[in-house]
Amino acid sequence: MTPATTTSTATSAAAAAAARSLQKAASKSELAEAVASLRPYFKRAMMFSLVSALLVLAPTAYMLEVYDRVVTTRNHFTLAMLLGLVLGAYIVMEILEWARAQVMYGAGVALDAKLGDRVFNAMFTANLRRLPGGTQQTMNDFRTIRDFLYSPLVMAVMESPVSLVFTILVFAISPILGCVALAGAFVQVGIGVLNERATKPPLIAANRSSFAAQQYADGVLRNAQVIESMGMQRDIHKRWIEKQREFLGLQAVASERAGGYQAVTKFLQQTVSSGLMGVAALLLLHDMINGGSGMLIIASVLGGRILAPFVIIVGQWRGFIAARDSWTRVDALLTALPAKPEAMTLPAPKGSLQVESIVAAAPGSPLPILKGVAFGLLPGDVLAVIGPSASGKTTLARCLVGLWPSSGGKVRLDGVDVFAWDKSELGPHVGYLPQDVELFEGTMAENIARFGEVEMAKVQAAASAVGLHEFILALPQGYDSPVGRDGARLSGGQRQRVGLARALYGDPVFVVLDEPNSSLDDEGDAALASAIKELKGRGTTFVVITHRTSILGVVDKLLVLKDGQVQGFGPRDDVLAAMAKAAQQAQQAQQQRQQGGGAPRLMTTP
Repeated sequence: MTPATTTSTATSAAAAAAARSLQKAASKSELAEAVASLRPYFKRAMMFSLVSALLVLAPTAYMLEVYDRVVTTRNHFTLAMLLGLVLGAYIVMEILEWARAQVMYGAGVALDAKLGDRVFNAMFTANLRRLPGGTQQTMNDFRTIRDFLYSPLVMAVMESPVSLVFTILVFAISPILGCVALAGAFVQVGIGVLNERATKPPLIAANRSSFAAQQYADGVLRNAQVIESMGMQRDIHKRWIEKQREFLGLQAVASERAGGYQAVTKFLQQTVSSGLMGVAALLLLHDMINGGSGMLIIASVLGGRILAPFVIIVGQWRGFIAARDSWTRVDALLTALPAKPEAMTLPAPKGSLQVESIVAAAPGSPLPILKGVAFGLLPGDVLAVIGPSASGKTTLARCLVGLWPSSGGKVRLDGVDVFAWDKSELGPHVGYLPQDVELFEGTMAENIARFGEVEMAKVQAAASAVGLHEFILALPQGYDSPVGRDGARLSGGQRQRVGLARALYGDPVFVVLDEPNSSLDDEGDAALASAIKELKGRGTTFVVITHRTSILGVVDKLLVLKDGQVQGFGPRDDVLAAMAKAAQQAQQAQQQRQQGGGAPRLMTTP
């Protein structure tokens, strides 16, 4: 292997370490395949980088030509021509730099178009299943990867092959100078390795601490009213400051270490450049240099350019570590939640529900909440689910609409597994009102219409069904009135009615309501009962989870849950009668025990 080849290998290996590490970390993954599809962008940017890096030598060539051709001949025309050439080289170099930046920015846009929706859907699914990656941090990680494509570090990696040309030129001037440049390259590689080892642990810890502080701040903002009303702000702020200081401290450690290595790298670059000139001068004195005295300057300039990519890479190493960590998290999420294959389009459901002995737990928890729950409903049935707190009612609601999976059994709507059914296809036929009603920033009409195409006739019908139409018309902007962030402009009862209207929008065939009347007054209760009765007549199947008896007048069947198990199921009157009988028997048994045991006596010690 020739010295030039050795130098090229060392230079290219160190300069491309970041790219190879990223590629290796995600080999054959969905994310890696998406990045690999951007090869045309990389090739064009690489071509621009190579030409632009070679043009960096234009100032040196101009200086030598001026000394050689202008100073000795005093020819003004030659000076003008040289000046025009070097200015043209500058213009071409800047155009290539701009073109390269645009190409790599286009690569980032292409990656976003190819994978952005996929990452968002995976994040959304992870949040539903309470898996790692179900937060805004995932989108931040994806943005970090996208921005890394046109970062200075990647640009430096693309310029690294030019170091081969510079190394060959230095060896052509003198093998001794080539060895000096090669030694400098190896030292720079070592500095890069040490920089990685020194900055990686504090940077990883700082990123985790920053994420924790951000989550804590988000929680504080969500509960601002509670914090303010009970005077908790000072103590809450104190705890947030502690988390923030932890993050800043770790970041400072990483910055100090990275800054130190960057300073050493720049010092080495200057030293090698000046050292090459000194060694070249010594060689010139002994007639051991090719090309004459002008090679002193050329050797110095080329030696500095050989190490230039290393200086940028070491200086930008924190960006590489951040991109690598982001890659790891996004890749793990996409691997854990693979893209769903395109399923065959299914006919619209009719509302026949079959719950087949389902066993379900909260995502990520091994403890079952539902234990063999089974029942069935026909289209147009209205079922009320009752039971004490923590009996599994909300878990049942989430399983019925396919939000949570079951570890045993199935929930089937018209014979099809609800959890596996494509929600974009099933969703328009299903209505769901969770316990905690969430509205989204937008207008009344947009929230009721589920942020799809607003069909005012359907919007007004849904609003009228829950007694909301007159209230909305009284607003200054009517149905175009904004609800505010999280529905902040509405009262609790009004938000619940908007949520009800959203659940009933478009006459769905299957509706699950979790505590739909918890914030309603008597008028709202009556409107809810009337809406259920009207849609029941059209064949809509309802499952209503409630603690209040006001809704029982419109239900057909009753399901009693306790400790995740069915304690009773059947026609409403039969179940109520059985419950009353069981309660009466329990009371009689209690009375008999009290009568048989006599009055309670105090235990005394002998």
